[in-house]
Parts: sequence; C-alpha cells; structure tokens
Amino acid sequence: MSLSPSAHLEALLFAEGGPLTKKKLMALLGLDTDALTTAVLDLETALGARGLALVQTGDEIELRTSPHAADTIRTYRESELARDLGKASLETLAIILYRGTATRTEIDWVRGVNSGAALRSLLLRGLIEKTEDAADKRRARYHATVDALAHLGVSKLEELPRFDELRQAVAAAEERAVLADTSV
Repeated sequence: MSLSPSAHLEALLFAEGGPLTKKKLMALLGLDTDALTTAVLDLETALGARGLALVQTGDEIELRTSPHAADTIRTYRESELARDLGKASLETLAIILYRGTATRTEIDWVRGVNSGAALRSLLLRGLIEKTEDAADKRRARYHATVDALAHLGVSKLEELPRFDELRQAVAAAEERAVLADTSV
C-alpha cells in the first residue's frame, strides 16, 4: 500500500512530536514547495473533523490537538494534575533539582528507566520547564521552575536538604561513569 504525501507528512509530524521546518519536510518527503503546500492542504482537510489539527508558524508546521477538543484536553489535564506526584515523578524532579539541569537521556541514565511519562507530568504541572540545550540544539534540557521551589517550600536550590552533599555526590558519580566509559 502506497501512502499519499499528506499521509507521510502526518506520520513525520506525529513521530517528531513538535514542529518541523518546511525546508526539512520538503527534504524528508522529496517534495517541492508546491507539492508540500498541496500535502499540507490535503492533511488539513483530512483532519478537519478529527481531534488533531495542523499549526503553522512562519516556516514551521506542527501537529497538535484540535482547538475543538480543548474542553476534553482540559478535563484530561485537570484529572492528571489532581493526582499526587508518583515515585517516578519525584525521582525525576530530584535529579533535575540536584543537578540544576538535565537532559532526558541523563535522567534516564540515573533512574535506569524511561522517564518520559514523569517528565510530561512535571511539565504539565509547571514544576519543570524545557529549554533548548546550548551544547546540542537537537535535545532539550529540563530545569526546575519557581513553582517547584515554592511547592517544596524553599526559595532557592541551596535550601534543599543536603544540597551541597548530594550535588557533589551526583557530580562524582557522573565523573566516575565518564572515566569508566573512556577506559573501555
């Protein structure tokens, strides 16, 4: 079965989970500007009565939930926010707090498991924020927010229990891991 350009566009945007530039989409799909425009219009038409929509900002396109599903999404997020933070979310938040910043790969390495759901929960609650990693623009770094500190009853990271001790322990463990990787 051969997929249409709009179906390939939908698959790429879904897999990316964020915006892609039109230039990158044209390269990935092997389309020129006119063909991409047609694929975008076809996909917008196909999504018209569904729960997803295309969002275009300048030269980027992203697949998002439809504005018509806003009430459903709001109810879902509110129910998620009403639950207590689980062990995975607390571990993830602790790693971010005591490291100061962390990528998902770094968090996964420390925890030994996939932390995607925990990160998503913390992001939805506004306890962490995601920024572009200056060293590698393809990945994100996570930072604790002021709300996280307020939630924990501290005004700065240094007020966290055993902050200096644990931060030094984390740095030492990471240094040992790097040395072990380079000696292999």
